[in-house]
Amino acid sequence: MPADRIDSYFVCATPRTGSSLLLGLLESTGVAGRPQAYFRSPDEPLWADRWRLPRTADGGIDYADYLRAALAEGRTGNGVFGAKLMWGTLDELVARLATVHPDLAGDDTALLGRAFGRTRFVFLRRADVLAQAVSWLRAEQTGTWFVGGNGEISGNAGTGRAPRFDAAGIRHHVEVIEEHNAAWEAWFATRGIRPYRVRYEDLDQDMAATTRGVLEFLGLDAPAGDIVARHRRQADQLNQEWIQRYRAAAASG
Repeated sequence: MPADRIDSYFVCATPRTGSSLLLGLLESTGVAGRPQAYFRSPDEPLWADRWRLPRTADGGIDYADYLRAALAEGRTGNGVFGAKLMWGTLDELVARLATVHPDLAGDDTALLGRAFGRTRFVFLRRADVLAQAVSWLRAEQTGTWFVGGNGEISGNAGTGRAPRFDAAGIRHHVEVIEEHNAAWEAWFATRGIRPYRVRYEDLDQDMAATTRGVLEFLGLDAPAGDIVARHRRQADQLNQEWIQRYRAAAASG
């Protein structure tokens, strides 16, 4: 394996930054693992059931078993593993890894290194935070977080509820996005991590070029074939209407 090749990588993000889109694009290359949100706590029992992992006496999951299954699921034939982490998910993952490797408890990067080997980080964020907040609120209301996809464990069932404009809800999501972006930046800085930065707007404009840039950062050779989008755009005129209504309300005080 080349010296600059990695064992694993994480796409670090906040909701509605195109993370599912990017994961699908990376998977389509055949060389960048099969990245999914394997470590989101509400989904872990669902993944465990899909992988037919045995339950402990109290109905829980042995996390060492879970980790081995996730690594097997998320690797491609070249041994590269990929996954997605939202800000809250990082703390959950580190806490669970500490139960497997208690000698490293309290050292995030050491725990991640022990579990995942040589690991790099891709930081995906969206320049238009208001559009992101509108998209987040709408997905939260409708329960439809993506359309298309390839093997996700949850997020596309829908709630049957119609989306409803909510200025306070949009404002709340703007604040959360800004807090979580700042938290990611602080975590990278304090751990001496230099992530590869991707903007949603660049991904949306040129998916293939953005994906190839990530592969280069990971030390992976881009395949000769097409890089395929497996998720479909969800934003439509309603999103734009909500953005305009929110801005108008904010301008009027």
